[in-house]
Amino acid sequence: MTTGREDLMAIATALQLSVDFPSAALAEADAWAKNPQVDDPTLVDRTEVPFVTIDGEHSKDLDQAIFISRTAEGYLVEYAIADAAFYVRPGSALFAEAMRRGASFYFPGFSVPMLPRTLSEGVISLNANGDRRALIFAHRLDVKGELLGTTLQRARVRSRAKLSFSSVQQLVDSPGTSPHREAAFVPSLMLLREVGRLRMGIASGRGLVRYRREEVNVELDGQGLSFAVMEVVRDEVELWNEQISLMCNAEGGRLLREHPSAALQPIYRVQPGPDPERLAAFARLTERVAALNGLPAAQWVWRPSTTPLATYLLELPISSTLTHEERLARAVMRQAMMVNMRSEYSTEPGAHSGVGAEPYARFSAPMREMVGVFLHKEALELLRGDQRADLGDVALRAEVVTVANRARETQRKVQDLSNEAVLNRLFRPELGLPAPQRTRFRATVMGFSGATVHVKHDAPPLDLKLLLFDLAKFFNGAWLEVAEEGAMLRAKNTTVPLLKLGEPIDLVVDRRDEAHRRWVFEPKKI
Repeated sequence: MTTGREDLMAIATALQLSVDFPSAALAEADAWAKNPQVDDPTLVDRTEVPFVTIDGEHSKDLDQAIFISRTAEGYLVEYAIADAAFYVRPGSALFAEAMRRGASFYFPGFSVPMLPRTLSEGVISLNANGDRRALIFAHRLDVKGELLGTTLQRARVRSRAKLSFSSVQQLVDSPGTSPHREAAFVPSLMLLREVGRLRMGIASGRGLVRYRREEVNVELDGQGLSFAVMEVVRDEVELWNEQISLMCNAEGGRLLREHPSAALQPIYRVQPGPDPERLAAFARLTERVAALNGLPAAQWVWRPSTTPLATYLLELPISSTLTHEERLARAVMRQAMMVNMRSEYSTEPGAHSGVGAEPYARFSAPMREMVGVFLHKEALELLRGDQRADLGDVALRAEVVTVANRARETQRKVQDLSNEAVLNRLFRPELGLPAPQRTRFRATVMGFSGATVHVKHDAPPLDLKLLLFDLAKFFNGAWLEVAEEGAMLRAKNTTVPLLKLGEPIDLVVDRRDEAHRRWVFEPKKI
């Protein structure tokens, strides 16, 4: 039997993703490591500013560092982003390989980086207590957190600490217990709380929807794969930091769009708003959900004419345990998410409905996304005042957009195939047991689409698809159909629900359909 790592490496190989780099790219990375040119006299020296990075506990490719100070106007938020574009230049082997990959890809327990780790975890990464090149976004805010203006600066910075979201949360919640309580950057992090909450309030005022998202941490261990479910609600610090990142990306897009120079070739991330018909269908679904479950309409029925979707979703019942109402709330939340259109990269500016910005550009991940490298190059041209359009840049921009959108699709495949590998390890041992002894796996019905029932397994909380064709035999061969605006599944010409949205069910492994790479389950009512 293969190990968990072997299963995941097979996925990487099938998707033509390699952790190894061509020798020419590695040689360039080594040359930069020997001479990173951080002492470049054209850089503004900002090493006296106590920037810090705030990221996941185990992150090694540190893209951003932050410092906030109070001003007479309100606040100055300085966001330093790693200067990947200086090292990854068009015409170089590093650039060619980054274009081939398009982005970094993340598997359980390991990643396939876009850049050699010599750069992404060393020379470029804003590691603590070492000078680095950075592109600084300086945002001026008023006392209410509203944006007054943004300037760019290419600078030399020195991060004072590599902090995690949880350690910063501890610091702002209980300063006396934090090991960082005497550090020079503490006032900046206290202001992060002020600014983050102000920016979140502004986002809520615009009706932006914050969905509840569950993160599943799947790790490699000696036995293969193990799972740990992350908390549904992220630390507040992560939400505050997210607001700063969103502001930076929106302002970067605006600066490039509004600049009159013909030399600039911006790339935008766009997401059309939800289709009105989908929103109307979702409203009807909530009516049927409330009626079928005998729930109060005041809380469960969304009335678009009187209540913003964001407000409706925030008022759904939330609990720390998987009660019936909690399962139903999660299912309704998922159906709300399904009304959204996918975002994509584009050469034309447009609204990004998910973040409430127009335009929006991804500056904040230049070591992990090819778009970030290209946008930082364009920002340098803006700072230099370049005026002449480069036809090569026009063609390159189109290629970067294609590469970036393809990379996003590849990451979805990585996620789906990695989840499949996890589920295979979970369910395959069941085939060796007699049917009566097989495990009952608890799950929640999350939705119906076409000929599919979507369910979420409790632990680990990964998605499963049950085909109506497979389910029919467990309901006496009935012709199954979705009814009541997608709130239930029933046998044709009947009114009794066989499965309802948000309902907990048990799944027992029936067989593995290798031809279609899916598991077939017998559903059992609870």
